[in-house]
Amino acid sequence: MEFAELIKTPRADNAVLHGPRCPAVRGTLCLTGHHLIFSSRRKEGGEELWLLHANIDCVEKRFVGSLGTIVIKCKDLRIIQLDIPGMEECLNIASSIEALSTLDSITLMYPFFYRPMFEVVEDGWRSYLPEQEFELLSSATDEWRLSCANKDFSVCPTYPPVVIVPKCINDEALRKVALFRYGGRFPVLSYYHKKNGMVMMRSSQPLTGTNGRRCKEDEKLINATLRPGKRGYIIDTRSLNVAQQARAKGGGFEQEVYYPQWRRIHKCIERFNILQESLIKLVEACNDQSHNMDRWLSKLEASNWLTHIKEILTAACLAAQCIDREGASVLVHGSDGTDSTLQVTSLAQIILDPRCRTIRGFEALVVREWLQAGHPFQLRCAQSAYSNTKQKWEAPVFLLFLDCVWQILRQFPCSFEFNEQFLIMLFEHAYASQFGTFLGNNENERSKLKLTQKTMSLWSWVNRSEELGRFKNPLFEANSLVIWPSVAPQSLQLWEGVFLRWNRPSKFLDEAQEEVLNIINYNRELQAKVNALRRQLAELETDDRMQENLCCDGRGDGLALAGFVLSLLSDILWGETRKISQKDLRVSSN
Repeated sequence: MEFAELIKTPRADNAVLHGPRCPAVRGTLCLTGHHLIFSSRRKEGGEELWLLHANIDCVEKRFVGSLGTIVIKCKDLRIIQLDIPGMEECLNIASSIEALSTLDSITLMYPFFYRPMFEVVEDGWRSYLPEQEFELLSSATDEWRLSCANKDFSVCPTYPPVVIVPKCINDEALRKVALFRYGGRFPVLSYYHKKNGMVMMRSSQPLTGTNGRRCKEDEKLINATLRPGKRGYIIDTRSLNVAQQARAKGGGFEQEVYYPQWRRIHKCIERFNILQESLIKLVEACNDQSHNMDRWLSKLEASNWLTHIKEILTAACLAAQCIDREGASVLVHGSDGTDSTLQVTSLAQIILDPRCRTIRGFEALVVREWLQAGHPFQLRCAQSAYSNTKQKWEAPVFLLFLDCVWQILRQFPCSFEFNEQFLIMLFEHAYASQFGTFLGNNENERSKLKLTQKTMSLWSWVNRSEELGRFKNPLFEANSLVIWPSVAPQSLQLWEGVFLRWNRPSKFLDEAQEEVLNIINYNRELQAKVNALRRQLAELETDDRMQENLCCDGRGDGLALAGFVLSLLSDILWGETRKISQKDLRVSSN
């Protein structure tokens, strides 16, 4: 199929663009196979918009006389209005945008046509391979192995070709366990806690059914993670009622009689249409500028978005607590093991593992716990909050995870190497991107699409030094401790950087960020001066050991002066450092 067949009117002159927080601009609108391009007529400082068709969630049309208006609602929550002179021209452009934004074939999407304009220094497709993660694990323990039982995706179509399993479990046993788990998703290693050797595994629900079916190989695999005399915890992300109902459909849960060393805990996390409806209600509330305080708070509560955040964080904290404080291993699963399970395992690692709070560590986490683990990005992110055609499989699962990370980042602003913009960037690229990283639903599909050969990895772009600076947190100080976020309602806030960024000016936020950077740079300058004076002071003390001669040759005055200046600069440094917390930047009030 040629893109030209879908473009009825490739260009419209005298169009008017109404963008978020921007004055109306007159210019030329052009349609290409993958972009909507708007360019204003101004010769200097002209407006230019490049919008991926894949980022368009919904197109609405309305007419006043011969003037047509197209309202484009985007997956990144932007709303753009285009005024097109001429009814026929407007209808042609609208139908072309609708066709180009709903292409059926993945291979027609922009990542297969994109050619980078930057020098590719790092092949992002090879940055976070399972073998590399296993090397890190091998330095801490020899109780695990890499299994290639799924090398042709025949054991589990949604798992990667290589997984980490207990060394005492052979591949034949894994195949039997896969038949006992929904979708073949047998228990695999998610995280190893170096502090005490406890582990977190993930899987899908067991197929016990109404007859109470069992699998001895499954029991052996799970028990292989336990230390002698220790118990483990199974965290089921469904309510007990839902888990019991699943038995009637062939699913179920681990029965205590066959897993006596394991205690099952149910932590209900909602799925699919409930989450999608929650996102729709939240975005609708954020876009409505007319309601008063009571109505705003009522709509925010009715969306239940922050309730979902609380549920997910609570389950993640429970998993982390079992591992770190109880000294117990954990198995996490829901029904499929591709949504709420991954939210819990990845957030628990952010709480427990300082590496996951660095930029590269977080990228590795997304690859390991979301992309390789089989989260169906193509299905879940097919639509955002505006689409009129409600399908069954869309859900903001990954966005909820990023929101939870932002909540923790806000509570521990110095413990993360990356900033809020890094999380927003991942949200945007998960829904629409020039890179192939988030295409497909699992490694099996990505392998068939040959994404590593035909598309560019997001990490190849992000990890360039020119880009990394935008995503680094200036307040970061490496913290090797476990961090415990609060899940109290008072501690959770609306993520304004995502849900309100198109509705209100960012001037004050930008000014606050600039002030933070100024304070940090000034702090570094003072710290450098203090260190230099300390070195000079140490040299003076070393050069002359004869204390009785200091007063005679005048060095005593120099030494005293240096000490005075050092003390003064230390006081200034302390005062400037405290400004960051005392000033509080007044972001909220602005």
